[in-house]
Amino acid sequence: MTQQRKRRAVDGILLLDKPLDFTSNGILQKVRWLYQAKKAGHTGALDPLASGLLPLCFGEATKFSQFLLDTDKTYQVSARFGIRTDTSDAAGEVVSERPVQFDQVQLEQAMQPFRGAIQQVPTMFSALKHQGQPLYKYARQGISVPREARPITIFRFELLALRQTAATTEADFIVHCSKGTYIRTLIDDLGEALGCGAYVSALHRTQVGPFQAEAMQPLPLLESMAETCHAEYDFTALDGLLLPMDTALHGLPSLQLNVEQQKRIQHGQSFSIEHAEADAIRLYSEQADFLGIGRCVESQLLPRRLLNFNHE
Repeated sequence: MTQQRKRRAVDGILLLDKPLDFTSNGILQKVRWLYQAKKAGHTGALDPLASGLLPLCFGEATKFSQFLLDTDKTYQVSARFGIRTDTSDAAGEVVSERPVQFDQVQLEQAMQPFRGAIQQVPTMFSALKHQGQPLYKYARQGISVPREARPITIFRFELLALRQTAATTEADFIVHCSKGTYIRTLIDDLGEALGCGAYVSALHRTQVGPFQAEAMQPLPLLESMAETCHAEYDFTALDGLLLPMDTALHGLPSLQLNVEQQKRIQHGQSFSIEHAEADAIRLYSEQADFLGIGRCVESQLLPRRLLNFNHE
């Protein structure tokens, strides 16, 4: 019997082009196996019917995945009008069909109230929790739970194309939004504002925080590279696709520590420093090695989340 090899300690971020028909966790486990990685996590779920940019964090990089969960995102969205579904996407059951009676000018006018800082009521088909259970579990039982509107920001909501025939009306959009935005709800609300209903027919994510679609890696490429890597148990090629951990923290202030400061922070100790108060600061050694993040409170630098350089 062939001895099963141990999983590897892998650190870094992979920008995956998530294919359709995979859950985010399902594709995470597949890519984790391709890398033979001990630890991995994704940075915000994409539905099985959605594709595009899904940053995967390996090893120590999982300590900073929250920063990608909390960042802004951009999507290419296709919508079909005249039909409303219970999930607000193509997978749901049709709950109403109404005639479409708008033109491009009226569509643009209806989009305007959905730009900027708005309030959005989350869909029942979401992972938000009520009494310890995700809302989608209640929805599948036909139970509707009261949800409070939440503040979100739509930075950009642009119409790319409107296609109208005798049978169908469809449109393509770009949406750049804050964390917590449900694109399905946005399109459903737009359809209701137009009086005809609408659902998301296609969704492709193109940006997550500092990461852009141009840097995504397709699954077939990873699978092809993994065949050689597994056969030779040499993962140099796959590891070469990983981005440094601190790329997830783009935009945060940074600080270079001297040897004594580094020693104190890595032992969980604080020290005085002249720095503006900040909840998250990227920390680097004198050699410019990334150490993790700290926070500055009342001129004291404290450790917040540091790398473990001895993990195996």
